[in-house]
Amino acid sequence: MNLPFSKNQLFQKAYQAADIHSSLTNQITHLINGTRKNSQSLVVVCIGSDRSTGDALGPLTGTALQQYKSSNFKIYGTLKDPVHALNLADTINEINDSYRHPFIIAIDACLGKTTSVGNIQANAGPIYPGAGVNKKLPPIGDVHITGIVNVGGFMEYIVLQNTRLFLVQEMAHIISACLYRSLTTMTYQHPAVNITIR
Repeated sequence: MNLPFSKNQLFQKAYQAADIHSSLTNQITHLINGTRKNSQSLVVVCIGSDRSTGDALGPLTGTALQQYKSSNFKIYGTLKDPVHALNLADTINEINDSYRHPFIIAIDACLGKTTSVGNIQANAGPIYPGAGVNKKLPPIGDVHITGIVNVGGFMEYIVLQNTRLFLVQEMAHIISACLYRSLTTMTYQHPAVNITIR
């Protein structure tokens, strides 16, 4: 779970918006096309823990995305095998050992203002997992997608534990569907090829 990204905000829209699917898909495609080289393998890292409702956005998204069974990208972080504070650094090392210059799309939950709860953000650059609960973890992502799952600023751990699962699950389904559509309909496609670098 990270703090909301505010610098050069490019996209933030409520998950209930009528055009959320088309808007988010277009934004993701724009971000990837604008920063990714054709030779870069696509890696999606869904960060969070299934032990906290609010922090489960990443694992839920990864699990939903996994159902599509696409070879165009590799997924890290599901309900079965979550990527969280205890294994994030090892996961980053594993990705860097397995892919030559991977293009990483990071997904995580975040806390924000009351008026922003339920919004989905998609922007260029890394996210800082754990910042919302004062954890110092390595930044990750060439592009990041976050969902504002609850209000921040006070007793964050308790707030995350008391976040509605319905909200998190709805946002996860939207993010996974839009991300899949974007990654499989881009003008160029490059399957994620496993390359071990020694």
